[in-house]
Amino acid sequence: MPLVNFSNLDFDQVKTTLKNYLKSNSNFTDYDFEGSNLSTIIDVLAYNTYITSYNANMVANEVFIDSATLRENVVALARNIGYLPKSRKSSTAFVTFFVNTSDLTPKPSTLTIKKGPIASSSGNFGNSSYIFSIAEDITVPVVDNTAEFRNIKINEGSLLTTNFTYSSRNPNQKFILPNIGIDTDLINVSVKTDNSEFAPSTKYSKQDSLFDITKDSNVFFLQESEDEQYEIFFGDNVFGKALEDGNFITANYIVSNGDAANNINQFQFAGRLTYNMGGGEYVVTSGISLLSAGTASSGGATIESVDSIKKYAPRIYASQNRALTANDYESLVPAKIYPDTESISVFGGEELVPPQYGKVFISIKPRFGDFLPNLIKQNIKNKLKKYSVAGIVPEILDLKYLYIEIHSSVYYNTNLAPSAEDVGTIVSSNAQKYADSSELNKYGARFKYSKFLKIIDDSSDAITSNITTVYMRRDLRVALNSFAEYAIGFGNAFHVKRASGYNIKSTSFKINGLSQAVYLSDLPNNDLRTGTLFFFSLPSVNSQTPTIIKRNVGTIDYETGIVIINPVNITDGKQKDGQTIIEISTCPLSNDVIGLQDLYLQLDVTHSTFNMVIDEISSGLDPSASNYIVTSSYDRGNLVRSGGPVGGNIDSGATGTTSNATGTFSGTTMGNTGSTSASTGY
Repeated sequence: MPLVNFSNLDFDQVKTTLKNYLKSNSNFTDYDFEGSNLSTIIDVLAYNTYITSYNANMVANEVFIDSATLRENVVALARNIGYLPKSRKSSTAFVTFFVNTSDLTPKPSTLTIKKGPIASSSGNFGNSSYIFSIAEDITVPVVDNTAEFRNIKINEGSLLTTNFTYSSRNPNQKFILPNIGIDTDLINVSVKTDNSEFAPSTKYSKQDSLFDITKDSNVFFLQESEDEQYEIFFGDNVFGKALEDGNFITANYIVSNGDAANNINQFQFAGRLTYNMGGGEYVVTSGISLLSAGTASSGGATIESVDSIKKYAPRIYASQNRALTANDYESLVPAKIYPDTESISVFGGEELVPPQYGKVFISIKPRFGDFLPNLIKQNIKNKLKKYSVAGIVPEILDLKYLYIEIHSSVYYNTNLAPSAEDVGTIVSSNAQKYADSSELNKYGARFKYSKFLKIIDDSSDAITSNITTVYMRRDLRVALNSFAEYAIGFGNAFHVKRASGYNIKSTSFKINGLSQAVYLSDLPNNDLRTGTLFFFSLPSVNSQTPTIIKRNVGTIDYETGIVIINPVNITDGKQKDGQTIIEISTCPLSNDVIGLQDLYLQLDVTHSTFNMVIDEISSGLDPSASNYIVTSSYDRGNLVRSGGPVGGNIDSGATGTTSNATGTFSGTTMGNTGSTSASTGY
């Protein structure tokens, strides 16, 4: 009897196994399986075995969170370890408007805008109109015939209400909110003793843990159920107050469209204004000003994905609701404290040079914007207190960008390309796609030099090769008109290409006491591991004849990539995003650049150049290579970067221009160009 393979999941393989099994029986030695009715029976058996094996395999996969694919199963497995997936988030905005009450009769002393819809998106926003609501009534006084509603927080979505009546005779009763797209942060639950009009109502608060909860606590809990709906459940008189027979439950919540409603800054009034006077309620429909919004709506997000649940649920369970290790912080902050975290980096103070013991440093890239406002940073620190270990002080660092700039000479065959511009456009576009990829734009990212070279070579069949030089850049944000010391770190070792100095480049800036603009550069020590900094001037940005203005103005460590500028009074510099900065760039020791610790790695295509060079050998123009253009792999350009205050004889700076002998064209521009301060941390 042949050995039966029980692991086959293919129908034909199962059928073949059954045939071989029957053939081993002497009664079927010469039997024609294909030409008999037994073939149909074997097909049925094989099909049944196939279905059973498939189901068994799927069931086995769905009982483990790593291999489960269905959201319901992943959510259920995460629930077993106490993890609640993040819900869809409503986009928020702040609006201000005024109401002129001079024409109202009788005259109101207060005006109330009722909960529910308050505004709608104005104009054509993605061929859709969005409703923004408030969850509670807002009442303001009327002063000099004017009611002022200032900075009203509005949430995108419709305010809905679902009611339940608790019955002790139904032990399996569930309170499931029958809508998809609920923002769980905007759920308000109240409980009354019964459904009568005059029964007092008690507000219940949402909790996600059992800490500090007593038997008298008015709390409710949430869990995700089937089809992305949510179930409300209450305490048991041990952890939280239990419901009593006949209790009437009211749940108000907002159903939103998630991130689809972000970036809206024009609104129309769509609310209901009322006031009470003399026992009657009056509705206000006139005298309402246009709504003004300080900033565009933001914060909307989709429901947490299955992949995200698989990533964070085990890590949150491993942390046991305490922040002890760096992994604990990296799990707790995006999962429970600040859900709008796009990327996070956490490291201990003992890793710094010099070390800062007793501190843990947290750097967060928000999902919307480049930097965390100070208020949000303080809120994160306050929320971390209940998770942090005593004696460990968390510090929220400002986001620090480490930019990668590319200077590439791209050789191409003119016989395979209509023009240099066509080839250059494709190269620039592919470079931008790599810049926007998930390999970059995160903490701990790595710019992969060999992969990038392949991206250039594979951009067009006309490209024969490329010579590419990599630069690193940090933007030092300065404090104008005050003496300050600056330290900025690159997290990567520098390439010391010149023992005579000028290994780093900067944009021009002005210092107190000097009329001309100056630049920053370096002079290595004999060991080529450290060096000193100096200020110098140039008659023009392309000049190779510098004039030293002041020596020993700081230090540089080529191995750690740390630049320290002694106290100096800077009066002017390059302007970027409303900030005064000094761009500092250099060549890395390794072409593979790493975003170390709190450095957020980005490929800056805007400041990269792609020079198209005719490959005269491949094109057949110069088979003997007598006039072949050779491009150096090393930096042999200007001593400085362009850009900065007037007085340094500078121009507007590089803008990602791609050129050749026949013409120039502009490369693609990058959307995110935020600058960072590096006055202390590195």
